[in-house]
Amino acid sequence: MASMMSKGGALALAIGIGAAVAAGGALAHNDKMPANASPATKTAYARHENFEKLGAAFKGLNDEMKKGDPSKAVVATNAKTIATLAGALPTWFPRGSGVEARAMSEAKPDIWRDAAGFSTAASNFQAQATKLNQLAAAGDIDGVKGQIRNTGMTCKGCHDKYRLEKKD
Repeated sequence: MASMMSKGGALALAIGIGAAVAAGGALAHNDKMPANASPATKTAYARHENFEKLGAAFKGLNDEMKKGDPSKAVVATNAKTIATLAGALPTWFPRGSGVEARAMSEAKPDIWRDAAGFSTAASNFQAQATKLNQLAAAGDIDGVKGQIRNTGMTCKGCHDKYRLEKKD
């Protein structure tokens, strides 16, 4: 049962989610934005860059949490980045910025077909990221450890429903 997952298992899950997000960016570096890109294409590329930043912040947070004595400043910086990007995430998906704007986009059409569901998923992520940021800003490392899983699960929930399988 998910609620019975150990702290170690939760941390491993969060690390895996962060690594998957960060790795997605590494695979698409050969996908350069065309010089004459449309606004929708520019948005799709900017979204990709934002997800790379989000993945890097999760990776930085998870890497720091693996240390015996994590730096509260590093934890707080990464948590703040995650919360800031989470707050902006709903604006990254204007209509027309999916695969029609960037072939390597991993945004499923369901984002736009189920706008209410996507909005709810984004709001859930924002709420969990805000909690993560608050705990980190307060220097509550034990609280952060617990909140990483909750935040990561909101990422997974959205990915499961609104993200295409990675393209090679």
